Amino acid sequence: MSDETEAETADESETEQGGLQEGDFVQLSYTAYTVDSGELVDTTDEEVAEEEGVDTEEQEFSPRTIVIGEGHIFEDVEDDLVGKDVGDTGEVVVEQAFGEYDDEEVRTVSANKIPEDERYPGAHVDIDGEHGHVEAVIGGRARVDFNHPLAGEDVEYEYEILDQVEDTVEKARGLLQMYFDAELDMHLETDEVEEEVTEETDDGETETTTETVEKETLYIEQSPQLQFNQQWMMGKDQILNQIIDMLDIDRVIVQEIIDGQPAGMPGMMGGMGGMGGGEGLGDVEEALEDADVDADEIVEELDVDEDA
Repeated sequence: MSDETEAETADESETEQGGLQEGDFVQLSYTAYTVDSGELVDTTDEEVAEEEGVDTEEQEFSPRTIVIGEGHIFEDVEDDLVGKDVGDTGEVVVEQAFGEYDDEEVRTVSANKIPEDERYPGAHVDIDGEHGHVEAVIGGRARVDFNHPLAGEDVEYEYEILDQVEDTVEKARGLLQMYFDAELDMHLETDEVEEEVTEETDDGETETTTETVEKETLYIEQSPQLQFNQQWMMGKDQILNQIIDMLDIDRVIVQEIIDGQPAGMPGMMGGMGGMGGGEGLGDVEEALEDADVDADEIVEELDVDEDA
């Protein structure tokens, strides 16, 4: 079979499949309960959370954007989404969703490894890098179960496909909201950027030239609530790099907010999570020049504000 025929066959097969496929961005609402005990595992519905006694002030409940095949939800649920259409609903049981229960993961440890105010049955504790819950405390010893609290449990998901997300900015927004519970302002621009290009000449030497290229850039306005968020500071580079790959864009620029005002100067915004430490006065002056900003004019304006 020729390459052309194989390609045509693959295209026909994909067309016949229809519906959602791996790699599609979908907006999903769902609720998951354990099969045996009916314990709420997860939900996007605030009313359901309130009925189950979950503190809805501490977290936001709303439909979530996931990418099919990227592990944003259990694989069994992802598999059930393939071939479905917007508006479809489904029910999926994920067997032993959080792994098998392992009796060897229930261990006796010194009670001194547990903070005094957490030495009671049911307390969730972190010991030597492992998370567990206390089963009993007797004398100077504690029995701790390091299994996941839902280990061995089957979980049933009920879901509805609300929409297929096509817009690049909305895709990025949905992905970020999976990791960070914050509403971020963002927009997409095509920037012209000067880049140095090194090429080898006919005589074997290298020549460096500057050329102007277009880069599709996602600008994200970093909200004040994220500036000191440990999860954001530690994980944003990896997550934003993932967004670049998945959305097929060239770069991300994160703009900080200082005193409630967006920092509009390149020296005060960072690509892929902000600029690193150690920049001197010369770097700031250079950034001001690049942005066509008069530093003396800024100083004069500040002096006027202080006099006022």
